[in-house]
Amino acid sequence: MNTKIYVNNPKFIAGMTMKDEAELESNNMALHVCSTPDDIVENRKKLAASLQCGLDRFICAQQTHSDHFHKVTLADKGRGASRLETAIADTDALYTYEPDLVLCSFTADCVPVIFYNEVNGLVGVIHSGWQGTVKEITRKLFEHLLHVEQCDPGDFHVQLGAALSQEKFEVDEDVYLKFKALGYADDFMCYKPKTEKYHIDNQLTVKKQCELAGIPSEQITIDTTCTFKSADGFSYREDKQSGRHLSFIMRKGI
Repeated sequence: MNTKIYVNNPKFIAGMTMKDEAELESNNMALHVCSTPDDIVENRKKLAASLQCGLDRFICAQQTHSDHFHKVTLADKGRGASRLETAIADTDALYTYEPDLVLCSFTADCVPVIFYNEVNGLVGVIHSGWQGTVKEITRKLFEHLLHVEQCDPGDFHVQLGAALSQEKFEVDEDVYLKFKALGYADDFMCYKPKTEKYHIDNQLTVKKQCELAGIPSEQITIDTTCTFKSADGFSYREDKQSGRHLSFIMRKGI
């Protein structure tokens, strides 16, 4: 199974599954876009085995490009893991302090944000497509963690997973103006007269949102793999029937 492992230390394991032609449905991990749900469950079980846990430890959300987040508890264990209808509704970010739970986020071009707090053990995932970015889901969640959960921003480490590159993220003026209205994304956008399109770096915009929340720049890592250009990438822009990557993080039990 083609899986990138971004973090694997005594406390945390985090990574992102990639496209793999040798696997069922090319290693698609999403029940909401698949041919055979049983194949997706098998792919997820294989990932769970590689993480040395059961699929009942996975927690998945029904992502809607919102700015909604959910604090995961043990009561959420297994939600959305094998059946779409049990997923946490209308939610695009998850976080928890609980060990041995696998928080999941699904993307095909959107920016997956995976993070952990090395002091208090909090972990989380965020799905930030362009709509989530202009709604500032990442900044809002981190500000919540700072003010409500009393976290220190300097304790966070953030991984931005593979996503659509600026070269391939072409938009019209309506989307450009939404990013422009953020007030801090100008450096991450350019206009190409040849195509009459704007090109936006969604990853760098999300990184800026992390920095605005107080997270040190040197503790934010970006996977520059383009999901459109890479053979390992699922890309919605390339194929509207595309599968999905699964980005995950688990706090290891002591």
